[in-house]
Amino acid sequence: MSTVGLIGAGKIGSTVARLAVAAGHEVVVSNSRGPETLADLVAELGPSARAGTPAEAAAAGDVVVVTVPLKAYRDIPVAPLAGKVVIDTNNYYPDRDGVIPELEDGSATTSGLLQAHLPDASVVKAFNNIYYRHLGSLARPSGSADRSALAIAGDDAAAKATVTALFDDLGYDTVDAGPLAEGWRFERDLPAYCAIYFAPGTETDDLGLPGAQPTDSEAVTAALAKAERPAG
Repeated sequence: MSTVGLIGAGKIGSTVARLAVAAGHEVVVSNSRGPETLADLVAELGPSARAGTPAEAAAAGDVVVVTVPLKAYRDIPVAPLAGKVVIDTNNYYPDRDGVIPELEDGSATTSGLLQAHLPDASVVKAFNNIYYRHLGSLARPSGSADRSALAIAGDDAAAKATVTALFDDLGYDTVDAGPLAEGWRFERDLPAYCAIYFAPGTETDDLGLPGAQPTDSEAVTAALAKAERPAG
């Protein structure tokens, strides 16, 4: 059993928390509005979960998931994440985050920004390329014929091994896309982003998105290879 800290408890964060608790981990969830606003989520998750501040979630987690809007990455506490594995779920949406010149010109990546903010942590990019409802519904036990895979990118081999083991617990295989700088390969509007998990012809949900289809490591690897970096 390990503890997963979550900085951000929105759609992805709460889904990861549910998967982690189901896999036997403890979770500490946090958001920018205070622990008291997470009472319903903690009650749903049960005795393996508690709410805290972002600093408390950072300190408690053996692995910490940062799942906040990209524009807020500078608010992530630095000191309690020193020496820790940090999973970054960020995507860049200029309409939400404002225009970030170094992302526009390709001189930086979303996860690279967080790594620069957390110089003593080991950042691994993950969870950013799957719709949260599909993340929850596609989890399967190890060895299942219809098990899906998720991509990761990071510079530290030990950190990536830790995330791979966590993914296995949560119900997913892992495809290593390479160093952190290659994380762009599964960002928005590219072949490995979200639609790879969409099931054609299925009824759409209230957000207009279709149901999920299992997507294995081979399919994720092929999608990553098709990625063409947008011109800066």
